[in-house]
Amino acid sequence: MEVSFTQTLSFDADTFEYETVDSHNGNASVIRFSVDPKRVSPGDIVVVVKKEDIFFHGMIGKIEDGYAYASDPKGSLLAAGIQ
Repeated sequence: MEVSFTQTLSFDADTFEYETVDSHNGNASVIRFSVDPKRVSPGDIVVVVKKEDIFFHGMIGKIEDGYAYASDPKGSLLAAGIQ
C-alpha cells in the first residue's frame, strides 16, 4: 500500500505572482507559478485568498523547471494575465 501526503499552499491574492496558462471568462483557470520542487509536489492544493474570499482553489498537476501548474476550471476569480 502506498501512502501519499499532500499539503495545502495558501497565498495572499494581493502579493501572489503567477502567469495565466489558460483562462475562462477573463479569469485564470490554469496558472503557473514559481515553487521549490523539493518542498512542493503534484497533488498539493493551492488556495489564493483575499481576506475571507477564495480567489483560486485548485490542485498542482505538474511541476516543470521550478514552476508548478495548477488548475481551477470552475471557480477562479484571479484575473487572467501575468501578475
